[in-house]
Amino acid sequence: MIKRCLHIKTKEMASVRRLKKEIGMMTSQLIGDCIDFLETFDDKKDLNVLSIIEEAVILNNTMLDRTNHPEGKANSALVKQHYRKIKSDFIVGLESTYGKLEGLIAK
Repeated sequence: MIKRCLHIKTKEMASVRRLKKEIGMMTSQLIGDCIDFLETFDDKKDLNVLSIIEEAVILNNTMLDRTNHPEGKANSALVKQHYRKIKSDFIVGLESTYGKLEGLIAK
């Protein structure tokens, strides 16, 4: 999943618009995977999956909010650092959330 959007992991500064679209797309894919899990496995793990979906939505909203409000607008070096931090935090959050979903599959 993460391999599809390798440019989000690079040090290049992409446009803010593209970053927002990728945050939304990758979050939507995670939520879709959660829904696929619910449809595929007929277990009593629905509440766990719903909490994962809720966590994904919170991650999405937090990252979009941080993207829309950069720190230190006057200094371009600070802005670039801010967006790099957003990218890395998003990847860490996404991998953590996918890890929780994989943990449900393993049980």
